[in-house]
Amino acid sequence: MFSSRLLFSLLKNRSAVITNSLARFDSVKKFHSSRYLRSVRQTNQPLMSTPRSTTQRSQSWSWTSYIIPPIVLGGIGGVAYLIHYNDERRVIMKGDAVNCGINSTKGPVIGGPFNLLDTEGRSITEQNLLGNWVLLYFGYTSSPDVGPSEVEKMAKAVDILETKQNLKVLPVFVTIDPQRDNPSQLQAYLKEFDSRIVGLTGSVAAIKDMAREYRVYYMKVEEDGDDYLVDSSHNMYLMNPKLKVLRCFGLEYSADELSEAILKEMKSDGNL
Repeated sequence: MFSSRLLFSLLKNRSAVITNSLARFDSVKKFHSSRYLRSVRQTNQPLMSTPRSTTQRSQSWSWTSYIIPPIVLGGIGGVAYLIHYNDERRVIMKGDAVNCGINSTKGPVIGGPFNLLDTEGRSITEQNLLGNWVLLYFGYTSSPDVGPSEVEKMAKAVDILETKQNLKVLPVFVTIDPQRDNPSQLQAYLKEFDSRIVGLTGSVAAIKDMAREYRVYYMKVEEDGDDYLVDSSHNMYLMNPKLKVLRCFGLEYSADELSEAILKEMKSDGNL
């Protein structure tokens, strides 16, 4: 009699352990359910002979719904923080490195020849820019936030100089994403800001060569086929009519501050 009670108690405890294990690992319930169904059929017991409590089901669901989303969001947030950190690390602060690495004795060490295409598909070289004050920015049309704000700032600064000082500065946008930014894409993008902005694109090799000449950093990040972001230095360059780079500007400048800094450079350069 004692042996029968002991055996019954052991079987009952073992059944409870199996049932609880099934409830805790509900995320793989299909696999467990199929094995449990086979076991029930072999012992000729009804399928719902040992019901699972709603409390156990909610605990299993809460484990996946509260643990996995933070992991996914944390990964996305980590990438965003890394890009933001890199932007802050490379940015040019007001008053710092305003000469862009130019040596007053040996001449400019930034800039050089290039051969790109404008938004009409025409070949454009540095010779086409001679005789103009140029505000040059390297960006890409798929930039989610920094790019559009910089293009808008460039357009406003140029407009301030023209309307208030009667000074013309040619805004030039060079893409660092030539694989997606063809001439028609550039044209559609830039017309949303200012029709005066000259958009330039070209082959991957041509863009890489020009970026090297102007010391522009850029790199694809979070690649997933044709879907990716481009991490870059976001610098803006002011060139005089002889295409000498006079100054670099970082992200911290507002449109008003940028126009004031450009006016100061134009007056001190002696090419007005």
